[in-house]
Amino acid sequence: MEQITMIQPDWSKVAEVELVYKTKVKASDRPLIKTSKDCYQTFLKVWDENKMEMQEEFKVLLINRANRVTGVYEASAGGITGTVADPRLILAAAIKGLAVGIVLAHNHPSGNLKPSLADDQLTAKIKTAASYHDIRVLDHIIVTADAYYSFADEGLL
Repeated sequence: MEQITMIQPDWSKVAEVELVYKTKVKASDRPLIKTSKDCYQTFLKVWDENKMEMQEEFKVLLINRANRVTGVYEASAGGITGTVADPRLILAAAIKGLAVGIVLAHNHPSGNLKPSLADDQLTAKIKTAASYHDIRVLDHIIVTADAYYSFADEGLL
């Protein structure tokens, strides 16, 4: 009698991807975002104040259709003068978090609120990429301990 050998197809040797969204926070308890000031105040609550003037970090608020924050993604932490935020990871977090809008933010340890050319370019790149997924970049906030700069308020979005 001939023995039959089962051969595993190549597709069975890949990782399984599962999309899951779980929350323990009631919708009415999530922060409501109406203005850039709301964004700034929400970011201040999740920012480590001990690092604000020491290390540049990049964070993203995930926003649902009701303008409620469904999550905060800590995209990157860098050094004194910069950090590298990967648009692919930001969009992956937004998609997995079922966001219809995102608010980008990073701090300037120097306290300078003026956006750099790199800030402008990254914002434009993320805005374009997000638009392909029907996700809006609602704002990009530069955060310092004392004040903030809003790309949306300045007409740059």
